[in-house]
Amino acid sequence: MFPKWTNHIPTFVAAGAGVGVVLVVSFINYYFSPRFTDVGYAPEQPVQYSHKLHAGLLGFDCRYCHNTVEHAAHAAIPATQTCLNCHKEVKKDSPRLQMVRDSGATGEPIPWVKVHMLPDYAYFNHSVHTNIRGEGAIGCVSCHGRIDQMEVVRQDQPLNMGWCLECHREPEAHLRPREELTNMTYEHDSQWALEFKERGEVNPPQHCSACHR
Repeated sequence: MFPKWTNHIPTFVAAGAGVGVVLVVSFINYYFSPRFTDVGYAPEQPVQYSHKLHAGLLGFDCRYCHNTVEHAAHAAIPATQTCLNCHKEVKKDSPRLQMVRDSGATGEPIPWVKVHMLPDYAYFNHSVHTNIRGEGAIGCVSCHGRIDQMEVVRQDQPLNMGWCLECHREPEAHLRPREELTNMTYEHDSQWALEFKERGEVNPPQHCSACHR
């Protein structure tokens, strides 16, 4: 009743279904992952602030504004007074800084929009990474990218579990002397990093409770 070639239909359907499943899984794995959905996220801020100008051209150290990064779990959003330390004199009448002046006068904080967001169930401590055995550190650029070249801050890395584990498995790829913490152009010294890892017994945890507490 049916041509002979129809006997192969089940085989073709099975093969097509297998290929389809692989394509769907691959599509979801990439397009629904932080590497696609989160990297490049650059929200509009209430005050236009150029890291390229301040951290790049003017050479501000990251810790001038984010002054808790070496001592606390969180990198503090700078208080308005930190901005006014300069802008009481520099461009003090600029319309772009009206919200900064208003915040300084009223005490109402500037509603900065957070860029780098970790889920609540993931524990991360900045001070552990920026002060390793008092001698080493993971540089700001490893996680945040070339902030000194960004007019608008954007998320540079996916910050997902797999990405974190890559560093925990091979920390020497990101280790540097602590005094080079904020140096965006630091040239990685693999020999120093390996020696420091062995000397300092740097062995980042890879078990679940390290980040999920």
